[in-house]
Amino acid sequence: MKHDKIERNLGILLVFTMLAISAGGMVEIIPLFFIKETVEKVEGVRPYTPLEQRGRDIYTREGCYLCHSQMIRPFRDEALRYGHYSLAAESKYDHPFQWGSKRTGPDLARVGGKYSNDWHTQHLIAPRSLVPQSVMPNYPWLASTELKYDDIQDRMKALRRVGVPYSNSQVEYERNVKEFGETVAKQLHIPDAEKNLVAQAQLGNYDTDPSNISEMDALVAYLQVLGTMVDFKKYDDDYFVKFR
Repeated sequence: MKHDKIERNLGILLVFTMLAISAGGMVEIIPLFFIKETVEKVEGVRPYTPLEQRGRDIYTREGCYLCHSQMIRPFRDEALRYGHYSLAAESKYDHPFQWGSKRTGPDLARVGGKYSNDWHTQHLIAPRSLVPQSVMPNYPWLASTELKYDDIQDRMKALRRVGVPYSNSQVEYERNVKEFGETVAKQLHIPDAEKNLVAQAQLGNYDTDPSNISEMDALVAYLQVLGTMVDFKKYDDDYFVKFR
């Protein structure tokens, strides 16, 4: 009878349902915060530079994630097409991460270095000029829109608050030197963010137009770093043995 009363009373049923969901969620999630091996430590993974981070912001702003996942599954056909399956550690500095199950276009987890800057720029401006069967929209305004980066320090500080190891003091900078090396640590130092962003954009010339720093510069810089941080030669041999 008590069970029948609970099912007939919407308020009580809702309360008990929420309690059950909360208890189940805590049992599954809380232990992960105390297991050191939840995210494996992988050599080479680092936070994004200021320019790459702005490119990632543009990537999410334009909804690129709706058609392109960044998650290679541990299946033979995926490994043969894209490379080594995605590691959790590769996304530990991503907020939000770009894993997903929807692909209208190819997975982009390993796209970095696969094509030239010129190719990416032309592909974003007019996809069908390079891939006739593409259904991707054109993004010509990225090349003509000046990149806004006067708030890059605030963006990095926000990410720092959720665990991304950008440095804002000498102590944190020295920590990053030990963790990532001096060259990378300089890129992760918040007080020098604008200077570092401009320097990387001018040196990389990602949009093939050195006269300005555009949103195209930032987006291509982000695409070119995807999948390049980890040396997968250390993993591939053991991985592909499974499929022989």
